[in-house]
Amino acid sequence: MTTATRKLLDGVRVLDLTNVLAGPFASYQLALHGADVIKIEIPHVGDLARRLGADRDLSDELLGASFLAQNSGKRSMTLNLKHEAGRKILLRAVTRADVLVENFRPGVMERLGVGPDRLREENPRLIYCAISGFGQSGPLRDRPAYDQIIQGLSGMMSVTGNEDDAPLRAGFPVADTLGGMAAAFAISTALVHRERTGEGAVLDVSMLEAALTAMGWVTSNYLVSGTDPRPMGNENFTAAPSGTFATADGHLNISANQQHQYATLCLLLDRPDLVDDPRFAHPADRKNNRTGLRGELERSLRLRTAKEWEEVLSAAGVPAARVLSVPDALDLEQIAERGFVHHLPFPDGRDRRLSVLGSPVRVNGNAAGPAGTAPLLGEHTRDVLAELGYADSEITELQERGTV
Repeated sequence: MTTATRKLLDGVRVLDLTNVLAGPFASYQLALHGADVIKIEIPHVGDLARRLGADRDLSDELLGASFLAQNSGKRSMTLNLKHEAGRKILLRAVTRADVLVENFRPGVMERLGVGPDRLREENPRLIYCAISGFGQSGPLRDRPAYDQIIQGLSGMMSVTGNEDDAPLRAGFPVADTLGGMAAAFAISTALVHRERTGEGAVLDVSMLEAALTAMGWVTSNYLVSGTDPRPMGNENFTAAPSGTFATADGHLNISANQQHQYATLCLLLDRPDLVDDPRFAHPADRKNNRTGLRGELERSLRLRTAKEWEEVLSAAGVPAARVLSVPDALDLEQIAERGFVHHLPFPDGRDRRLSVLGSPVRVNGNAAGPAGTAPLLGEHTRDVLAELGYADSEITELQERGTV
């Protein structure tokens, strides 16, 4: 394989003991960049996400949309860790793995006898990553946590929406996704460290802390300046005009955060008078009078369509873009040109195309997508066990006992 076609994580083997979203999202990011991700699932049950998604028929067939979206390019083997033989298989698999990632509640792996200390006895170079709602320590560590729980506890919901309708949940599982991305980053960082030192690592990823980290200025303004964050709808508390504005046919986001951008905006809207208007001349005045400024700007914005304004303002260096639906966003020429959406055969061979997202990171100019489609439950069990040195007769016996 040439350098040009090799992926960054080619040769890295990941044992994925995760369910639903944060964990599978993390290992999917690794798979997109070439890691051999072996998804370890409970026999006859599998990842809970196999039953989740908008298509009920697919969910009934253990091919839920939520599962298909985050597991393409992985291999699936079934393994019952409540069986002693199942734990022995995991211990053997760990000797040939680089990474193990799990998102059980804290302490579950230890109770099964395969916690990080035990696994690293078998492979000191192992990178063990545990993803949980609150982390492996602290008074909340044992609580169950889903995305919405974390959105609420982190303060995200308190600053989403406006003062009339907050708190609001974000319209997508942002806390799960952030936790997964933090885990993928931590694993990649640990791989670099191991390459340099030979040392493995135990990584403890907290979804709550990942959510607070991602809130950026909201948390830093409070910590540094003592400013209590409040919901402001589509407005940007750091500047004005910076928010969502009505046009002739839809909504337009404008972020004229700098003085020259504001002046350019006013000139393009044929409102040069607003540049020196004492209510709006200084950035602080614009923030204090943002409602009045919105009204003045929208008088002109309503004369043309959102798409027209997007093109005019963007060309002049004023950040502006339409507010799109998800289908319209995925249909953007920009997304198509960069090859971000990947089209795959359906896992069971039916005549139906499967479309999934690739990595948001291009490597050497190349789009990073999954190596194959999402696996059927246990599709690769025999293959993986054979790679670990089990004979066909042993594998058949393990299947008959319900171990795999």
